[in-house]
Amino acid sequence: MPDLFTRFPILLYIPKWLLLGSIVAIGAGSASALFLVSLDWVTNYREAHVWLIALLPVGGFAIGWLYETVGKSVAGGTNLLIDTIHQFEGQNPEQQPARVPFRMFPLVLVGTLVTHLFGGSAGREGTALQLGGSFADQLTRPFRLSPTDRRLVLMAGISAGFGSVFGTPLAGAVFGLEVLIIGRMSYQGIFPVFIASLGADYVTRWWGVGHTHYAIAEVPPITPLLAVYALLAGAIFGGCARLFTQLTHLISEQAKRRIPYAPLRPVVGGIVVAGAVWALGTTRYIGLGIPVLTESFGSQLPPYAFAIKLLLTAITLGMGFKGGEVTPLFFIGATLGNALSYWLPLPTGLLAGMG
Repeated sequence: MPDLFTRFPILLYIPKWLLLGSIVAIGAGSASALFLVSLDWVTNYREAHVWLIALLPVGGFAIGWLYETVGKSVAGGTNLLIDTIHQFEGQNPEQQPARVPFRMFPLVLVGTLVTHLFGGSAGREGTALQLGGSFADQLTRPFRLSPTDRRLVLMAGISAGFGSVFGTPLAGAVFGLEVLIIGRMSYQGIFPVFIASLGADYVTRWWGVGHTHYAIAEVPPITPLLAVYALLAGAIFGGCARLFTQLTHLISEQAKRRIPYAPLRPVVGGIVVAGAVWALGTTRYIGLGIPVLTESFGSQLPPYAFAIKLLLTAITLGMGFKGGEVTPLFFIGATLGNALSYWLPLPTGLLAGMG
């Protein structure tokens, strides 16, 4: 029998990764369902009790203090997972990077929910990646995974988290395969990440948790002139994304330099964001911003909406609050596309979707 597995390794590979991928799918999908339901609850509660936004600095201190006292080992968040995967490259087969502490799971879950409860501007994919990745890495010891298998199971966990939180399992699988390997496809991981991502999406839906759908009402025929306008819009979208990334990193670097005590950084950020919400007189630009994102596909919005969301999100994440940046980027891109529809002869919904 061992000779059979040696000659035909696929006979062992498929059942092994069906089992491991299914376990990851159940864990990550259930975690995403819990997270999405909780996120929806805290968002609705905040909107019904707007005075909670005044406590954003207090919530920020609580997050900072938790990570300073018990979460230093997982403060790297998603970057810690990515770095762990990359550490396998070129290592002695007998050596493995340290296991991702399971404390990442409750800390990022609580930290993100607190951020949204008190009015921070953040997303959700970073949290889902950490939930899926930290859960998956706990399988290393009970299943005695080799370095190669552990690397694959981490990729599967991250793919499952991404795919299930957005309801996009194919995108989650590609994310785990290509983005984390910086453009180099890991063919050995194709089956594990697809099993985990597709399964996690199914599990999340099995729990009765749905996802927001966006519809583009009109897509005109492609002409050379419209293609030029689309290229121009794409360049603007790319420049805006670059601005957001650089601004977030700049705020983070300056905060670390000027505020040595980590728990005070989100306090300062919370004061700025809460003050901005008070000055604006609206909560439309905090949290996930799904209502505004949906509106951008069919209604004309203020042309400055994307800039407000960009600034509030850069401050929230740069100052140490927890959450993701993809959903805010969806908001920024969609509202920027909506703004471009004032000047570019393309349908509003199409520009919002392109963003």
